[in-house]
Amino acid sequence: MFRIREAALNDLDQLWALIGQASVGMTSLQIDKDTLRDRLEKSVFAFSKSIAKAEGAPYVLVLEDLASHSLVGTSCIFSKTGGYEPFYAYKIESTKAVSELLQLETLVHSLHLVTEHNGPTEIGSLFLLPDYRGKGCGRLLSLSRFLYMAAHPKRFASTTIAEMRGHQDEQGVSPFWEAIGSHFFKVDFPRADSLSMIDKKFIRDLMPKYPIYLELLPHDAVEAIGQVHTQTRPALAMLEGEGFRRNALIDIFDGGPVVECETMKIRAVAQSTIAKWQNSEVPGEQKALVARLERPFMVIETNVGFDMEDKGGCVTLSKTAAELLGLNPEEKTMVLILDQKPISR
Repeated sequence: MFRIREAALNDLDQLWALIGQASVGMTSLQIDKDTLRDRLEKSVFAFSKSIAKAEGAPYVLVLEDLASHSLVGTSCIFSKTGGYEPFYAYKIESTKAVSELLQLETLVHSLHLVTEHNGPTEIGSLFLLPDYRGKGCGRLLSLSRFLYMAAHPKRFASTTIAEMRGHQDEQGVSPFWEAIGSHFFKVDFPRADSLSMIDKKFIRDLMPKYPIYLELLPHDAVEAIGQVHTQTRPALAMLEGEGFRRNALIDIFDGGPVVECETMKIRAVAQSTIAKWQNSEVPGEQKALVARLERPFMVIETNVGFDMEDKGGCVTLSKTAAELLGLNPEEKTMVLILDQKPISR
C-alpha cells in the first residue's frame, strides 16, 4: 500500500538518500543536503500558512511504501516561478527575411533569453525509485499535486508549467548543452545543472544577452530542441493527458520543452470534488484518489463509492482507507475519480 503525504523535517535523511539516486539532468534534484533542508523548511512553512497566495514556496510531497516504511518517491509544486529567484528559459522566435535581389524568402529562427520574476506555478522534482516504476506510483505522485492545487487554488498562479528533461544521446551527452552552455559556463553539464538549483546568479552573469541563431548551431543541437529524454516520455504523455501543451519556451541547459496549462483547466484539478465521507463494508468499485484536506495533507488510491446527489457529494471508504488518511468523522475529502476521459483540445 502506498500513501502520498506532505514532507516533514524528519524526512531529511531518507529524502536525501532517495534523491541521491536521481540521474543527472533532473535539475531540481541536483542539490546539496543544506539546500534540501532549506527546501523542506520552506515547504513545511508553506503547508502551515493560513494566508494563501502564490509567492514561490515549494510544496514537497513524498511517496511512502507503507509495507517497508520507506520513502520511494517525491514530487514538488513550486507555487510561483521567480518567487525567490528569477526563472530563466529560451523563447524560440521565427522572423521572415526577404531579399528582392535574390528573390528569396526565408525564416530565421532564434533563441531569446527570458527572465521571469513573477511567473506561473511550476510542477517538478518528480522522482521514483526504479523498482516502483510501471506500477501506477508515478501517476499517484503526479496527480496528488493536482488534488492539493484543487483544494487550495489561491496558493497557486493562474497558469502551471513543467520543464521537461531534455534529450541526451546514448553516452549521456546533451547536444544542446555542448553547442551553447558549455561555451559560456566552462563547466560540465552536471555541474551547471546542480549549481542552477543553489544560486542562479551565475546564469545572469554569464548567459549571452543577445539572440542565438539556430541556423548557426550544429545539426544535432537543433534536432535536440524540444525533445525529451527517453525516461521523461511517460511523464510528458501523462501531462499531455491532463491538458498540458508545449509553449515557445525551452530549458536553457538541455533544450527540453516547457509545457503549460491554465491551472483550473488541468483535468485532475477541474474534475476533483470536495465530498463528505462515510465508512462502508463495501466502499465501491470506482478507482479514485482520495485526499485528506486537513493537515497533514495525504493522498491514497483506493476503491470508493461516490454519490454526487448527496448534498454536494459523499464518498464511501473502507475502514482501512479512512485510517490511512487519518480522517475524522466531520472532515471532508478531495476526490478524483480515475480513468475519466483525458483533456482533448
